Amino acid sequence: MYLLGYDIGSSSVKASLVHVQTSETVSEFYPKKEMEIKSLRQGWAEQNPNRWWENLKSATQAVLARSQAKPEEIKAVGIAYQMHGLVLVDRNQEILRDAIIWCDSRAVPYGEKAFERLGGERCLLHLLNSPGNFTLSKLAWVKENEPEIYAKIRYYMLPGDYIAMRLTGDARTTVSGLSEGIAWDFTAGSPAAFLLDYFGFDAAMIPDLVPTFGVQGHVTADIAKELGLAAGTPVTYRAGDQPNNALSLNVLNPGEVAATAGTSGVVYGVNGDVKYDPQSRVNSFAHVNHSAGQTRIGVLLCINGTACLNTWIKNNVAPEGSHYAEMNGLAADIPVGSEGISMIPFGNGSERMLCNQEPNCSIHGINFNHHQKAHLIRAAHEGIAFSFKYGMDIMNRMGLELKTIRAGQANLFLSPIFRQTLSDVTGAVIELYNTDGSVGAARGAGIGAGIFKDEQEAFLTLKKEEIVTPKPENAAAVTDAYERWLNRLKG
Repeated sequence: MYLLGYDIGSSSVKASLVHVQTSETVSEFYPKKEMEIKSLRQGWAEQNPNRWWENLKSATQAVLARSQAKPEEIKAVGIAYQMHGLVLVDRNQEILRDAIIWCDSRAVPYGEKAFERLGGERCLLHLLNSPGNFTLSKLAWVKENEPEIYAKIRYYMLPGDYIAMRLTGDARTTVSGLSEGIAWDFTAGSPAAFLLDYFGFDAAMIPDLVPTFGVQGHVTADIAKELGLAAGTPVTYRAGDQPNNALSLNVLNPGEVAATAGTSGVVYGVNGDVKYDPQSRVNSFAHVNHSAGQTRIGVLLCINGTACLNTWIKNNVAPEGSHYAEMNGLAADIPVGSEGISMIPFGNGSERMLCNQEPNCSIHGINFNHHQKAHLIRAAHEGIAFSFKYGMDIMNRMGLELKTIRAGQANLFLSPIFRQTLSDVTGAVIELYNTDGSVGAARGAGIGAGIFKDEQEAFLTLKKEEIVTPKPENAAAVTDAYERWLNRLKG
């Protein structure tokens, strides 16, 4: 018996087939090179949802071929997806335009104006966030700038809603999904009517609500034939990539924290109370297990300049042809604090935790007679870890105790310098696991289908691969380095 999980990213689509009893996993992703992101103007980012579908089809067929699993052995499907995107379809479920994805910033003025007109206190009390650059603000941009397309909209959707619709033929969404688009009113316990009214949106454009866990539809006969699945296979889970990453690490209850450090870095903590940051520097969403009777708010810190800085260092600073492991080896010979160099990593757009400022990346303290490439490599890893610390302090002030961080063994968490610096500067223990978003989506599908009796059973086979603890001998040096970094950030 198997579970099938999808992770619909902006770089690729990954599929994982997980054996229920043994947790043996077969995974594939497509395309093998990163998917195109169209940027017709500066700050714009769009993708064609049909490309997501074609890559999903290729990944599905590949895992079925490798695993030799029979279609009827796959008992449920789960979907994780890139958050905050906008997909528009007409009455025939046809795409009206390319999706405006998470990193597109054109809608910022629309969200800021709504926040000002409606009142910051009202927005934060009901939405837990500013409308910001999220899905409803993107829809407002379409309404004003593409009225001929807006007039044809039957449903607006998140990327995961679109993939689920392609699988099942049903247009549906979740409370968690509405909250990530800033369309859920936590006070009223319903879609945010006051924000819909402000933008002039018809609430009928919101797909029907279904639970995050549970039967959300069944794979149609035509799609089953196209993918190689069995007709009627239930889709039983969907969630945005960061809530789903938390699920994949069994982060479901207050005080538990998940982190990722890919192109962008994320710390995602669960709060048992409905709280928000007054400056909206971090975002609060309904977590996957939030319900009317159980408050579970996911508090999300996003940092744009993380592994993209590491990639830049690899391409422009490290010795030509170096692999990441070789870079780590060079940096390991440099003392904690990079002998006075500080690197501010924010070179990938505006930073929400800095109140949407865009300071760009900067390097401070270079001595031409002493510092070498290895110093810059270490300073980059330390600077990224320090940016996590800066954001985690905001979360701490919201009442989250970030004593243990769970993360997958991937991206920058493969760097001994980054993870040790993060542990040293925050005082947190870091637990590393061998899991990812598509595997988490498969486990979520098992929970939603009732194949696992509860969440505890779903994660019985999730095992720690490594534990990183603070080193007392690093305490003074890392504290000095962080204070120096912080002063340089503040200018």
